[in-house]
Amino acid sequence: MNEQNKYLGSWDEIRIAYHVARLGTLSSAAKHLGVHHATVIRHIDALEAKLGSKLFLRNPRGYNPTEAGLELMNTAAKTEDLLCQLVGNLKGRSEAVSGDLIVTSLSGLSPQITPLLAEFARLYPEVRLTFLGDDRPLQLEYGEAHVALRAGPKPQELNNIAQSIGRFPVSLFAHKSYVETHGLMLGDMDAVNHRFVSKVGSEGRAPFQPWMNKNVPDECIVYRVSDMRSFEDAVHAGAGVGFLSLWSGKSNSELVQMTPSKPEWDTALWLVTHMDLHRTAKVQALVSFIKEHFVSKLRALETQQEGDAGTPTSN
Repeated sequence: MNEQNKYLGSWDEIRIAYHVARLGTLSSAAKHLGVHHATVIRHIDALEAKLGSKLFLRNPRGYNPTEAGLELMNTAAKTEDLLCQLVGNLKGRSEAVSGDLIVTSLSGLSPQITPLLAEFARLYPEVRLTFLGDDRPLQLEYGEAHVALRAGPKPQELNNIAQSIGRFPVSLFAHKSYVETHGLMLGDMDAVNHRFVSKVGSEGRAPFQPWMNKNVPDECIVYRVSDMRSFEDAVHAGAGVGFLSLWSGKSNSELVQMTPSKPEWDTALWLVTHMDLHRTAKVQALVSFIKEHFVSKLRALETQQEGDAGTPTSN
């Protein structure tokens, strides 16, 4: 500890002494600070003892600052002004949609979330966006991200706020070149006559995995990948049939939907924020933006899905 620091009072003691010097009486300072006058006396006595200097001359009319008291009052006044300015700056910063904003989601959701983030960045040019496509759930409580878009069961991490933004429909798709060679899939029973793309380590986790386990023999899985980007690349290259979101599959005219989507294949989506950052302006702005635009897109997909006749179609 610095030798001088042990003689310094706490900021509470200095602040109380400053307001006594400014207002002239214990009762006025106590009322202004919202404390009992005995608390004021105790802090002043403690501060004078630490400093070894008399700060006030006591008299029936009040407390008159000594030369040392006036010097403390001038310094404390400047310090309080600086602290008030700091608080104002920090509050203004938290109320402004600006600064760094880290968003994370499954890498497979990148095609859907990236156009929204790009539009958000155009609306709020003071924001510096970072997108982390990671299949590992990043820990918001440790500051790894500000906002997370997660799929599956509702996240249960303590102090995180999870908001449902709907369900993400998926279906089986294949490239036109695959269909030209192997034909369309004529119902679940016909799965044994097709070649499939699968993601390594997905067994038991994806909502559509029970369907795969029941209808697709292991020998029909001819192409395995480690990540979602490689999965989509494999389907697009004609390596086999694979589960893609309707959002992704129907936006590519080279892909063919091999079977109608099933409700049990849908994945629940959640917007997750940490409670300490949830109310900041930049997080609220992004959450509201994603909820508005992402949900509207999901509703459009639902409408399109309901309008499908239930037969495979090519785009």
